[in-house]
Amino acid sequence: MTRPKAVTPHTTVIIGAGFAGLGTAIRLLQSGIEDFVILERGSRVGGTWRDNTYPGAACDIPSLLYSYSFALNPEWSRGYSGSAEILGYIDHMVERFGLLRFIRFHTTVTAATFDAAAGVWNVETEDGTAYRGRTAVMAAGPLANASLPDIRGIDTFTGVKIHSARWDHSYDFAGKRVAVVGTGASAVQIIPELAGVAAQLTVYQRTPGWVIPRTDYRTPWWTKQLYRRMPTAQRAAREGLFWVHETMALGMVWSTPLTRVIEQIAGAHLRRQVRDPWLRRQLTPDFRAGCKRMLVSNDYYPALQRPNSKLVTWPIATISPDGIRTSDGIERQFDAIVFATGFDITKTGTPFPITGLDGRLLADEWRHGAQAYKSVNVSGYPNLFFTFGPNSGPGHNSALVYMESQIEYIVRATKTIVDRELLMLDVRGHVQHQYNVRMQERLKHTTWNSGCRSWYLTDDGFNGAMYPGFATQYARQMGELRLADYVVTARSGKRSDDTEHVVELPRRRLPAVRTLERTRNARVPHR
Repeated sequence: MTRPKAVTPHTTVIIGAGFAGLGTAIRLLQSGIEDFVILERGSRVGGTWRDNTYPGAACDIPSLLYSYSFALNPEWSRGYSGSAEILGYIDHMVERFGLLRFIRFHTTVTAATFDAAAGVWNVETEDGTAYRGRTAVMAAGPLANASLPDIRGIDTFTGVKIHSARWDHSYDFAGKRVAVVGTGASAVQIIPELAGVAAQLTVYQRTPGWVIPRTDYRTPWWTKQLYRRMPTAQRAAREGLFWVHETMALGMVWSTPLTRVIEQIAGAHLRRQVRDPWLRRQLTPDFRAGCKRMLVSNDYYPALQRPNSKLVTWPIATISPDGIRTSDGIERQFDAIVFATGFDITKTGTPFPITGLDGRLLADEWRHGAQAYKSVNVSGYPNLFFTFGPNSGPGHNSALVYMESQIEYIVRATKTIVDRELLMLDVRGHVQHQYNVRMQERLKHTTWNSGCRSWYLTDDGFNGAMYPGFATQYARQMGELRLADYVVTARSGKRSDDTEHVVELPRRRLPAVRTLERTRNARVPHR
């Protein structure tokens, strides 16, 4: 086997051309760094919004907030945009900032290895092409890899199997007997669409979720015109939405009296839309609001009550060649099964081998739960950065608010490596350990760790997904790059033990957190 030809390293190799990868690229350009490459395994940009094109696909965060503050879009057609419009926004960013020249499509990364002597990451791809970068950014996203769930007999089914993230648009559901497995965020959008065309729709529910109404609306023409002429007006509206969602942390991240208010709103929504007491009972969760992802829908409950729809709550025992058999012994026959579940969430392991200092493998270190420092760095893997890394998931606000903070941190760290001619910037092991001890202690008192099963937790209950606080708290911790937290090695080989230097990051337009912290402390006893 011949070794790949040596190539001059880029400043940065970005893996993934979804929201995170493209946002990082834009901010690198705006900081004066143009020597980077984006590796994308697909044929176009978009990440999860390219992959999830199932009927009814939409975001459950308002469009004004589910977009970058440095790339505002005054043209949103609705309060909550569908996947096609979000994908159009992503395409517009690529065109507006001239990102196409940096992207290598159909490029699947198979391994990444750090060369300590050269201070670069060697990134290998499926076609044999090698890329090298002084820094590397893992921007693949937590929902990048979809798979069918591990259900006995799934391979024996002779009908059509469709995953929500790999939708088959050529299949005609009209007049068909269709099963939907799962009742999560994707399912509550798919089910109303299929109920309107299928002859028979059977929904298999393992656990009911809290469903709150969606306050959607069509954007008036004058609002678009105002936002075009006065971007400050759009920023103000975005800020208002941010605060509304930020306040919701008081009831969704921690169990407080506001949690009960959220449950009452969801309960009233259920009672208003579902008249049958037995069906209401089947659709009522037995856990606190926020423990699992909140669901947002106006038409999910009505869809379940259509004459051609049926909700099944018995556990699935096996999938047979003709359909699905549940634990009560009843087998129902189907032409197609839609799986609205089954993502390869990187709570443990990595999507491909990542090799750091002294041959250490990140998959081994993350076997029992992913850990990082501020969600972006891992000790022993210098110059490697993660977007949406461990413990950066929001339970109440826009993921892009968190992502912007990560991107600012990554760009400033990259500029520090370049400007100071550093060989390695490696977070200290004890700093990372102390950070994660604090994270897990704080997580003990959140709704996510209150007893329900969710994709946030590993099988043994470790929460490496969510951030236990406000978005403003997260942004504040990302607001400075403390070089004292890192082993800093210059290209001369000299290591710095500077314990004082702090690189200040530009302050984003996020409100101060003090007011919300005061409110939370007044309602939640100190532990």
